[in-house]
This record gives sequence, C-alpha cells and structure tokens, in this order.
Amino acid sequence: MKLSVKNKLISGTGLILATTLFIATVILANTALTTLRMDLTENKLFTLSTGTINILGNLEEPVQLNFYFSQAATSDFPALANYGVRVRDMLEEYAAHAKGQLILNIIEPETFSESEDQAVASGLRTVTANSTSERVYFGLVGTNSTDDEKVIPFFQTNRESALEYDITKMIYNLAYPDKRVVGVYSQLPIIGKSKNDPSWTIINALKEFVEVENLNNDIDELDQNIDVLMLVHPKKLDNKTLYAIDQYLLRGGKAIIFIDPLAEQDKSVPDPSQPNIMPKLDSYLSDLLELWGLEMSKEKIVGDISAAMRVQANSPRGPQEIDYLPWLRLSESHFNADDFSTSELNLIHMGTVGALEIVEDKGLTITPLIQTSKQSARLERDLILFQRDPTIILNNFKSEGKQMLLAARIIGKAPSVFPDGDPAEDEHGEKIIDKDFISEGEINVILISDTDILADHFWVRQQKMFGVDVPQPIANNGDFIINSVENLAGNNDMISLRGRGKYSRPFERVESIRKKAEEQFRQREKELQAILDETEKKIRQLQQDQGSEKSYLLNNKLTAEIDKFRDERLTTRKELRGVQHELKKNIEKLGAQIRFINIGLIPLLITLLALFVGIYRATKRT
Repeated sequence: MKLSVKNKLISGTGLILATTLFIATVILANTALTTLRMDLTENKLFTLSTGTINILGNLEEPVQLNFYFSQAATSDFPALANYGVRVRDMLEEYAAHAKGQLILNIIEPETFSESEDQAVASGLRTVTANSTSERVYFGLVGTNSTDDEKVIPFFQTNRESALEYDITKMIYNLAYPDKRVVGVYSQLPIIGKSKNDPSWTIINALKEFVEVENLNNDIDELDQNIDVLMLVHPKKLDNKTLYAIDQYLLRGGKAIIFIDPLAEQDKSVPDPSQPNIMPKLDSYLSDLLELWGLEMSKEKIVGDISAAMRVQANSPRGPQEIDYLPWLRLSESHFNADDFSTSELNLIHMGTVGALEIVEDKGLTITPLIQTSKQSARLERDLILFQRDPTIILNNFKSEGKQMLLAARIIGKAPSVFPDGDPAEDEHGEKIIDKDFISEGEINVILISDTDILADHFWVRQQKMFGVDVPQPIANNGDFIINSVENLAGNNDMISLRGRGKYSRPFERVESIRKKAEEQFRQREKELQAILDETEKKIRQLQQDQGSEKSYLLNNKLTAEIDKFRDERLTTRKELRGVQHELKKNIEKLGAQIRFINIGLIPLLITLLALFVGIYRATKRT
C-alpha cells in the first residue's frame, strides 16, 4: 500500500514537472527564439527566394512597410482571414532578413480612427466582410527615406503565387526610386515625330512607368545608362550598330527584342529600279540567334487552328466570319504561368508570327514565355502575302502536332559576335582597338518573334471621351510589354523570382471522380441529343407524307414514333439521374472515408499504441 502511494506521488510530481518544463520551454521559445524559423510546408510557402534575400541584405537605407489588415472584421470569411495571416507571416520573414533596414508596422484600422484615415489617404481599397457592413482593409503601404510611396491596395487571393514578387518589387522600387531608362531603337515608326505622326500607344503607355529614350540616331553610342534596350524590327544593322548592341548585352545590359518574318506595319516600297521585287519586310538577327542556339525561318508564318482569330471575309455567299490562321488570339493556356512577364495575362493578339526553334544547346537557359497549341503548323509566307482568301489558307492547313515557340527569355553566358574585337577601322584602314572589349558575358534577353504585337489595331480601340480619343485595351499586349520591361529593368535578383506554390490544395481524388462522372454524363447527353435529332427528322418526314392514301397508317406510325421517343427520353433521363446519383454517392463515400481516417482512425491508433505501451510497461514491472 505504501509503495502504491509512493508511486502515485512520484507519478504526480513527474507530471507537474513535465507540465512546468513544457510551459517554460514555450515561454523561452517565444522570447528568445523569435528569429529561428522552420518552414514545413510542401511548397516552402514561407521560405524567401535567394533573390529576395539578396535584395533585403543589400538595402542601404531603411524602408518602412505599413501592413493594414482588419483581422477581426474577417471572422465571417475564414479564407480571407487565413490569407491575411499568411501575408503577415511572410512580411515578418522579410523583416527578419533585412538586418534592421526594413521597418514593419502591422496595423488593424478601426472605423473612424486615424489609422483608417491614413489607409484611405494612401489609396487602399476595402471590401464589406460581414452583416454589419464593416469595411475590411487588406493592403500594404511602403515608404522610403525620401517619402516616396508605393501601394498594394488590396491583396488578391488569386495572386497568392505572385505574393513574394509583388512585395519584393515594392521594396526594390523604394530602395532604388530613380525612374528606369528604356532605350528604343526601331525601324518601324513606333516613336512619332509630330501630332500628325503620333507615337504608338505602347510607347505612350511605357512613358507612364519609365523614361523612354529614342536611340535611332545614336545607338552606336549605346551605354550602360540604358536600363533596358527595346530593339524593334532590326532589318539592316551594320557592323558598328551590331557591335554596340553586342557589347551592351555582354556587359550586363537587358534587352527586349522583336523580330518578325513578316512585319505588317512595315510600309517599305519596292526599289524603283526593281519594281517587281518585293521589299524586305522581315527582320532577323542571325548572328546573335546563332550564338544563342536559336533559329527563326524567314519564309514561314505560324498558324494555330485552335487560336486563329475570327475575321470578316467576302465569299460567294457574301460576307462571313472565318478563322484567319496568320492572326493569333492567344489565351492563358499559351502563357508561362511561372514567369511574371506572362503569369497574369488573359489574352494576347499577334499577327504573322515566326517560329523560334532551339537548334543547338549553347549552355543558355531558354524559358518559353508564349507558345502555340499542338494544333499548329508553319505556313508559307508567300501564301500569306499573295492569297487574300482566308478559306484557301484554311483548306491548306495541316497541323504539325507540336507547339511553336513565339517568345522566350534567354539567360546565361554567351560569347561575342565579334571574337576579334571591334570591327571598325580608322581612316587609314587600320583596325581600331577597343580597350573595353568584352569577349564573353552574361546576357538577359526577352526575344519575341513578332512586331505586330506592338501595333495599335491589334490590342487597342480608340473611343471618344469628352471629344478626346482615349485608347481602350482589348487585349493584354501592352501589359505583356510593360511587365517584361519592368521585370528586366530590375536587377538580376528581381528577374530570378518565380511564381510560388499555393497554400490551398484541391481534393484531387474528388475532382477526378467528378470529372469522370461528368464525362460519362456528357457522353450520354450526346447520345440522347442524337436520338432526339433522328426522331425529329423521322417525324418531319412522316408529317410531309401525311395526306396521301396511307394517311391513316402514317398517322398511326407517327403516334408510335412519338410514343417510342417519349419512352426513350424517359429511360435516358433515368440513366442521367443515375449517373448524377452515383457521382454524389462516390464523393460522399470518399468524404466519409477521409473523415473516418482524420477523426476516428488516427486517434484510435494513438489510443491503441498508448494502451499497448501501458500494458507492456505494467507487464514488465510485474
């Protein structure tokens, strides 16, 4: 008896000591180990990319971030509340890596408070989250030492994969607030000269974000003060110009390059001395592309029957809508969802595009940005030039069964086009020695095999507003160009950022069951429709035969056919209901299994394990 009391006392004391030790450990961890973190999520949602860590580690002046989050008001919306917590945790991770140069303030603005006034003044948006119409703030305001301000008005849940990129871009722009310079060299009239010859809309749009410099007169003096080189339709580049571009890229300059097998905006006229020869309407940087392991045929145009744009065309039966293969209407499935130049695009229009091909591995990283579907083929350029009937182009189409590359990001170490240095010679024919010549360097280029993507009529429509023409986008061409330029204008750490995994994960087995059942449902629905069409055809035929000598017999046959159709329709509807019932039954069965595993089986296994250990120890003591 005494031994039993003693054992109970020891067990009770041990339990108290264990509880005390646990509480002390938690308190110690909360106070002393706040900078230590472990990310156990599958997609490493809270682990910052190397590029972000480098940017945070190189901050020279403090940046302040005010995170406005109405956490209490989101109680009726768990998804929004949970996302807000994840954003807050991510921001705290930023602050932990910034070596004191990132000041993070987490603010929950109350109604009619000073913090709410500050949020409104900064341009944050709100949503109504509960029955009391309380406004929810969920945005970020960043400022630097010179009072420059950047704002994320509201964190959209559908941009969770871009969360790190958006925050890092804000911090980078605050740390380096000077406006980026984009140098434009174009052999198309993209930059206007007067009111009667205005700039294209894409140039006006770029000017809202960057400083645009026209390089058409002095590209030979290209220097590193240009953050991004925008090279459009380079048809005839002499060695001096090509050398300047080559050295700019090898010294770390970024570029977005537009080439084209058939530039529809090129208004070149035939040479008067050779009026029967077509003018050169293509542009191609063969020297550079060869060094990068790429090729684009100047004689071929990409056609994609699944993305062909619908156009009005004349036919023997009059005007009609028809698919015009050389013009492409590309949607989300054609874009790289992990690259921030294309991740948020919905629609892009392109015309008479070339196909980029990787013909040799030169050690560069070539990332597709825009591709066609597999229902694509390369069409003869002469067919497009001289054939005005879209029907004939369509009738000659035969898919090659593979995707065509239309735009790509090229990164890596590349050699110079001029291995012997500057090709220029002095007035005596002596070779000029360039002391700053670079024979090899890291390049960072976005290459697009179309120039018509920039043309106004492919992506904007002019609308009158108070007597002024205002361009209204009908496609994301401008967004793609601006995203690409902004991305290139950052440093290499910014460019290295990619989309992250999503926190929410779908029930893949449930989705698979649902899709399988829906496929079965659609197949049976098609069969029913076919039966319906055939029966109605027979009924119409019978009705046409009425009034003949066999009118009485035909009427009986018509009635029988109608009765037969009604019976068939009833049977098929029962089958469809059976498919739907089986779908619901399978999903409910799977849900019950998951609930049993999570709620019943795991606790049961733990209980059985505890009982086994207890019995084993009791048996061992005896």
